[in-house]
Amino acid sequence: MPLADADHELVVAELGREPTTAEEHLFENLWSEHCAYRSSRALLTAFESEGEYVEIGPGDDAAVVRVPGSETLLTFGIESHNHPSFVDPYDGAATGVGGIVRDTLSMGAYPIALADSLYFGDFDREHSRYLLDGVVEGIADYGNAIGVPTVAGSVAFHDSYEGNPLVNVACVGRTTPERLVTAEAKEAGNRLVLLGNATGRDGLGGASFASEDLAEDAETEDRPAVQVGDPYSEKLLIECNEALLDEGLIEAARDLGAAGLGGASSELVAKGGVGAEIDLEAVHQREPGMNAMEILLAESQERMCYEVRPENVDRVTELANRFDLGCSDIGEVTEGNYVCRFEGETVVDTPAEFLADGAPLNDLPRTPLPAPERDLPEFELQEAADAVLADPTAASKEWVYRQYDHEVGLRTATPPGDDAAVLNLHETDAAIALSSGANPNWTSCDPEAGARAIAVENATNLAAKGATPLAAVDCLNGGNPEDPETYDGFVAAVDGLAEGCADLSTPVVGGNVSLYNDSANGPVAPTPTLAMVGVRGPPAEDATEDSREIPHTPPATVTGAGELLLVEPAAHVAGSANASDDPDALGGSLLLSQVGGSDLFPGLPAEPEALVEALTHVADLRSTRATHDVSDGGLAVTLAEMVTADAGVAAAVESVASLFSEAPGRVVVETTDAAAVRDAVGNAAAVASLGEATEDGTLSLTVGDESLRYEAETVSELRATLENGLE
Repeated sequence: MPLADADHELVVAELGREPTTAEEHLFENLWSEHCAYRSSRALLTAFESEGEYVEIGPGDDAAVVRVPGSETLLTFGIESHNHPSFVDPYDGAATGVGGIVRDTLSMGAYPIALADSLYFGDFDREHSRYLLDGVVEGIADYGNAIGVPTVAGSVAFHDSYEGNPLVNVACVGRTTPERLVTAEAKEAGNRLVLLGNATGRDGLGGASFASEDLAEDAETEDRPAVQVGDPYSEKLLIECNEALLDEGLIEAARDLGAAGLGGASSELVAKGGVGAEIDLEAVHQREPGMNAMEILLAESQERMCYEVRPENVDRVTELANRFDLGCSDIGEVTEGNYVCRFEGETVVDTPAEFLADGAPLNDLPRTPLPAPERDLPEFELQEAADAVLADPTAASKEWVYRQYDHEVGLRTATPPGDDAAVLNLHETDAAIALSSGANPNWTSCDPEAGARAIAVENATNLAAKGATPLAAVDCLNGGNPEDPETYDGFVAAVDGLAEGCADLSTPVVGGNVSLYNDSANGPVAPTPTLAMVGVRGPPAEDATEDSREIPHTPPATVTGAGELLLVEPAAHVAGSANASDDPDALGGSLLLSQVGGSDLFPGLPAEPEALVEALTHVADLRSTRATHDVSDGGLAVTLAEMVTADAGVAAAVESVASLFSEAPGRVVVETTDAAAVRDAVGNAAAVASLGEATEDGTLSLTVGDESLRYEAETVSELRATLENGLE
């Protein structure tokens, strides 16, 4: 994708000459949508990124937040690898994991957890199953090999992803103030050191490739733009990075991702307000005859660019050799331009800030889509319930997560498949919880209200496990922004997510934007993936021994010993001008995706922050036996998921709408003390009795004057959609 004429003119005006071939390609990639966020950067100001515990917000390789009451710092980042995962699902997904892990290393942190949110076309299509199989295998093989547990995430299926799957991966790392590093070059005279795998020709033009629609022949024609990962080198890089930090050898760091060495080195010095002189021939290479453009823009994996004091270069080289990693002293930080030389010629000479941040922004038109109408079809309850329980989005994801090593590192405190993952921070008395996902049905129905609901949903996942939201990162996926209707949906989703997080007082500290997720099948649904981290600490100082204990995490399945309550918002509001304030509205539900029809999006919590706080109190009660968030498929799926072979559910709801509505901010609680639950939530939430947990391993539902009954084995069979379709 060549540099646009208007951009070319800007470059010529700045340089006072025609750009060299290397400069032309460098500007093409760094000024691409993927790197420069030309259609979205102005929208990102809607997010509140500051907070009491935020140390570093947007703009670095990863954000940094402090764990309350301690010196422990968490790094938090997310990235997409969408186009590569369509062309080569295995390597595309694997290198997405590698990239976000190296973003963590760049901040001086050790990666402790991964979360992946995956989106595919209809599961009944063979190609969707092929992509799912390859993506999950790529994530599993890479994450397991590097020893970082994949503990959370989501998998959704929607017809808009048929020609363009989405692969979004988040990573949490741990560090301390003394080890913290940033991507801001510190001082002229320092050296730039390239450490890691040798540079080849893989991934050439990857940033440019990710900034245009996928063509029908992308799986063959765009294969060279996909990187190839080596997790064993990544593991060595992780440990080498730790050794460098132990000795205080890193002044600044940036991982080599989009636009390769040219992107990482120019952004590093631009952020520090300095320049660089780089000898491209000094770069260790694995292929002969590489030219300047290839060395600059190849996106070969498992590479880091470090700023190092001159007197420390030899020691950095020694440590790289210890870990059997390549290491090249490639240049110097300067006070001047960003300059690259190759074979005796200057092939790049441009102001670093102009290269890294000079791309002009796009001002694009918007055309809103009409609001959905209420058009509810007639259907048979049993058939509808069976279909929703078996829907691949709501079905069991055991086939996915059983391929991931979720216990490596010995931090994981909850089994996979729960609302959120809980990880112990052995360095403190606290634990953290992690949730990640989006819902394309919600944002297809109403981009703004659906995105606000995604924020509430992730916060509710954390609260159901007793965690208070600390910070979030987002991965904003959309179609071709040059289409006014597509762009309007994307903008509405961005605004909705920003509003939702602000309502929760949860800062959005970083993220990623991925546009041009568009194929011959059309644009993807607006997909604002949100990853949210929360904290569980010891009991408050005024908590009594009778009411709370050092954090226990209630499971998502019933024990058979308590009453079932629904804790839900005390009041609801419409999430957008086109949405309803009725929590029983069915817009965006899996029910309507199965039986047809349409409706407005349901009401959102009027006071979400107070609601989430109340839910954490409920989860911490000694009398709470189980908690499970209500989401995909509504209460029908939530109650089914709470049933085991040894314990069941007997519950009643007023109507079919109550059973299948996916209004966010609701948690089913099994408790031995209903009064304690009501006291814990006060006026912040409403509490309704659903029924009781039983010891017979069945799901018995009364819906108005109708009834449903499932044995635990039948529930498992219905929910085995992925396993049955893939094995």
